[in-house]
Amino acid sequence: MLRDGYRLDETSGIRVPPNPVCHREQDYDSRGHDRLAAMQRDHFWYRGRHRFLLHAVRKWAMPPFPHDSSPRVIDLGGGCGGWVRYLAEASPWLAPELALGDSSAHALGMAAESLPPSTLRFQTDVLDLQWTDRWDCAFLLDVLEHIPDHEGALHQIRRAVAPGGLLFVTVPALKAFWSYVDEVGHHQRRYHVDDFAALANSTGWELLDCRYFMFFLSPLLWLRRSMQARAVGKLTSDQRMEAAQKGDEVPFWLINQGLSAVFGCETPLGHLVRFPWGTSILAVMRKTGD
Repeated sequence: MLRDGYRLDETSGIRVPPNPVCHREQDYDSRGHDRLAAMQRDHFWYRGRHRFLLHAVRKWAMPPFPHDSSPRVIDLGGGCGGWVRYLAEASPWLAPELALGDSSAHALGMAAESLPPSTLRFQTDVLDLQWTDRWDCAFLLDVLEHIPDHEGALHQIRRAVAPGGLLFVTVPALKAFWSYVDEVGHHQRRYHVDDFAALANSTGWELLDCRYFMFFLSPLLWLRRSMQARAVGKLTSDQRMEAAQKGDEVPFWLINQGLSAVFGCETPLGHLVRFPWGTSILAVMRKTGD
């Protein structure tokens, strides 16, 4: 048993909680994990998001941490571990206790192939984390939009984070960018930056920063989805799913490199000035004393 009550499954190497986790396979199909792993590694969007997020981590989460012990860092809902792998390579000072949490045992199993051997893997439910003051820094990356009770999730994470600890959140932005991709992905909503002041206030977090990103490529995305809207409206639900999956594939190498370069220009620029809009939002929150 670990000090936080999670039990190590000797066969899988995954730590499981006292209360079993129910993974919603109908919403998060394990058959898509191979595609997700490839995207988290190579897709221009993930490359750009990782770069933009890492700049914020280095600004807000450098040592010292709230506890004298080694920093305790977890990515919640992290799927196949793309962000954890990137973070371990880019910021080895976080490596002493770096963890991945997800509801899918299949995704956690796949992640073991690419993560540092010391990385802890937890099967988690963000609405029932079963931790108190456990982590110094948590990530919730493009997860919150899937959760009907997003305030409940933020309350749970606040309980799991130690006093003074940080939470980094990314979400899709602005209703203007809503499309069939959101519907197929079971998104509950897209966000405006102003939403996070209210969310932080209602869930007990201190909002340190909130800003849009993927600004430069947003007109291209809006145009593409606008052009697709009429054709997609005539498709069946299965055909919509197939179209969305095809759109998630890593583009041809030269195109992917070009889009990566454009997106990469937003770091550090997007941290020096606030873009007026973007397809995504980054929020940084801190747990203050109860």
